[in-house]
Amino acid sequence: MNKSIIGQTAPDFTLQADDSSMFDSTSLHGGWRVIFFYSAHNSPTCKRGCLTFKEQYELFKSAGFSIVGIGPGSFEQLKEFKESVGDLPFPLLTDVDRKVGTSYSISLHLGQFPAKSSFVIGPDNKIRFVYDWLFRPRRHVAKIIAEISSGLEVE
Repeated sequence: MNKSIIGQTAPDFTLQADDSSMFDSTSLHGGWRVIFFYSAHNSPTCKRGCLTFKEQYELFKSAGFSIVGIGPGSFEQLKEFKESVGDLPFPLLTDVDRKVGTSYSISLHLGQFPAKSSFVIGPDNKIRFVYDWLFRPRRHVAKIIAEISSGLEVE
């Protein structure tokens, strides 16, 4: 991940959500948000990443943040994954052709698996913080919370 994306305008996108609706990222403009990318449906690390966001969801919500998860694969795979992790209080979206991941400079590991990365985006639609979480999903969410608590100027 190239951290030079910090300070840039977050790319907008429209993707299919786990409830089959189309999710337009412009609906989040004007608010704080975390957009996280995971690499594979049903991998233990990706499940733990989603569940850790679920466990801390109320904390993010109370701080004024929306959360959106984006993964690869088909809508059917996304739906099965969401069912396997239970009721998540935030949408999961499918980036079938990796166009959105590419627009966020998400690289491929071993030439085939998208990196796991999170982006904190401000109300001005600027990327404020980036964190890669290849194997540490719990630490990943804790790091974002620490950054929100101490480093970011959340209005």
